[in-house]
Amino acid sequence: MNTAQPEVREGRSLNPVWFIPVLALALGAYMVVHTWLTEGPEITIAFDTAEGLEAGKTKIKYRNVEVGLITEVELTDDYQGVLARAKMDIATKPLLREDTRFWVVTARIGLGAVSGLDTLLSGAYIQLEPGNAKKAGADEFVALPRPPLTPEHAPGLRLRLLSQNSPSVTTGDPVLYKGYRVGRVESADFDVEEERMRYQIFIDAPFHELVDSAVRFWNASGVSVIADAEGVKLRTSSLDTVLLGGIAFGRPPDVPEGQPVEAGSEFQLYDTYEETLEDPFRHGAYVVVRFNQSIKGLLPGAPVEYRGIRMGRVERILIRELIAERTDTLERYGSIGSEGQPVPVLLYIEPGRFTLPDTPESVDLMRRIFASGVPSGLRASMETGNLLTGAKYIGFDYYPEEAGKAEMGEWQGYPVIPVIGSGVEQIMVKINAILEQVSSAPIEQTIANTNAAVQQLERALESLDAILRTDATKALPAELEATMAEMRKTMQGLSPDSELYQNLNASMRQLNRTMANLEDLTSTLSDKPNAAVFGSKLPPDPQPEASRQ
Repeated sequence: MNTAQPEVREGRSLNPVWFIPVLALALGAYMVVHTWLTEGPEITIAFDTAEGLEAGKTKIKYRNVEVGLITEVELTDDYQGVLARAKMDIATKPLLREDTRFWVVTARIGLGAVSGLDTLLSGAYIQLEPGNAKKAGADEFVALPRPPLTPEHAPGLRLRLLSQNSPSVTTGDPVLYKGYRVGRVESADFDVEEERMRYQIFIDAPFHELVDSAVRFWNASGVSVIADAEGVKLRTSSLDTVLLGGIAFGRPPDVPEGQPVEAGSEFQLYDTYEETLEDPFRHGAYVVVRFNQSIKGLLPGAPVEYRGIRMGRVERILIRELIAERTDTLERYGSIGSEGQPVPVLLYIEPGRFTLPDTPESVDLMRRIFASGVPSGLRASMETGNLLTGAKYIGFDYYPEEAGKAEMGEWQGYPVIPVIGSGVEQIMVKINAILEQVSSAPIEQTIANTNAAVQQLERALESLDAILRTDATKALPAELEATMAEMRKTMQGLSPDSELYQNLNASMRQLNRTMANLEDLTSTLSDKPNAAVFGSKLPPDPQPEASRQ
């Protein structure tokens, strides 16, 4: 019988069966590591409502490329909103920054624009717009309530407009420059506290370079009809602006270029283009003048002038502040004075009307001019602008003699400029001064002296009358007449035809001849002094004869 002998081998060998679990373990580890390395971040987005959101279906897109998916939608703890959790692709990590924006894209049809029509078939989705913050990796965001009309970092200029009443301007309306569309209205909200509309507009590049501190914005909606002495003028914008609304801007005529403006600057939105012409400047200074006289005829909007040059307007009469001050004085001291308080008037001065730049620096310069001018006699006065209507205005000028010494004051936080009476009032003041001098003069003594002088004159006239009544005085006319007759006879004897005149004339001719002879004699003696002894004519000197050979 053969007995099998066991074969003994040294060492152990790996069973091939173990390769399967090892391979599965390696594959699982690879998948875990790969998933961990390629898995995108999870983010949370807060929405007002869940409209258009559906877990597992609503996608997140950037430039129309799918970069994420909504995985869960739930209410917030206070039930005031919705939280949507999303799984993002790993490539979106650099896009998720603190200022990254999300919003729901759905079909929207409005008067100004139509968007999102492709979502009618594909369904709503969430649009991602990356931010520019330095730090990436944010995971909590708040979605925009509506899609933005302009990308956050688009080239251009974003501004804010304030308006008291512009109901025809809405989101999406165009912004126009000379009728050409250069931007759009991004938002329109009503400020409950200030009771006015706030608009945010965006002006595309390169048209944003047209905006400076001197431009004005106005509501370009509707039709404007103006009737004046030149006829009826009709002003309209484009048809879509008339129907849908819009905002236009430009620089008023004769207004110089302004300074560049920064993003976020605020402008006033005027109701019409004509209103921009009435108030073409943005910067000005408020001052107060206080009158102790009646201000009847002085209304808000009345001009403020300097020597006939308009420099501003009357803003309003500060009667409310005056009443508050009087009430406070009464509560403190139990009296408001026996003469009452002067009426304060608020003025708005615009440096741009003096061809100064329409800037805050010009406003500071105007304040310095007022501060230095008041000590030199700068005063405000209330003048009559129209005798028929009684309308008045405020005039500024220098009165170095009448004004007296004064300094700028302050009332309710406003600088106060001293006032002086108007032209008529100054005349009345001078008349009153003259009357006071007359009343203070010694009238009784003057009248007494005048009466004494009159009495003395009466006595002198009586003496003169007595002299004229004497016989000698009465004979004077006859004697005077005889004397005049004798004088006429004497004058007749001196006439050219009289004998005396002829003899006198002959004597004068003889005298003239004698004077001529005397002149000749004097001339001869001057030349030949011995002519009086030897005569004036001497024989010639003898001439010697030549000797004969």
